[in-house]
Amino acid sequence: MKKIILAVLLVFVASTAFAAGGVAFIDLQKALNLSNAGVKAKAEIGQQVKKFEAKVAAEQEALKEMKKKLEDQAILLSDDARAKKEREFQQRAKEFQRFAKDIQEELQQKDADFTKRIIDEILKVTRKLGKDKGYGVVLEKSESSVIYGDPSVDLTDDVIKAYNANN
Repeated sequence: MKKIILAVLLVFVASTAFAAGGVAFIDLQKALNLSNAGVKAKAEIGQQVKKFEAKVAAEQEALKEMKKKLEDQAILLSDDARAKKEREFQQRAKEFQRFAKDIQEELQQKDADFTKRIIDEILKVTRKLGKDKGYGVVLEKSESSVIYGDPSVDLTDDVIKAYNANN
């Protein structure tokens, strides 16, 4: 049933689009990844990931060292002293987990912010380019929407060029 509805919808969209001037498509993922802003954003996020990975690795090493010391001294320490050291270790491990989670969330948020900003700008360029070239409809190429698209109506490279020229 879904396939029939989808086919009817596509026929309607296609007939409307051809009446209005034709159909084109854009690969938003490609435009995002290959635009100057997308490449720059990916590099910036990559640098931040490396910086945070170094901090995470250093803290993991410190925790391993702390645990090793605790295990080595366990026999020599009184029960109270050992319990205190174990609580300190658990506290530091918990803080590390929070730190790692916060870093991950921060990087995901930055990535989402960059992506949204760039996609919004790419969509503006796409609308203008589609209108200027006389297309009635511009579809987004994805696994579920464009099964086949003639390369002559693929606006992706034109959009990337226009977007890069504006930024």
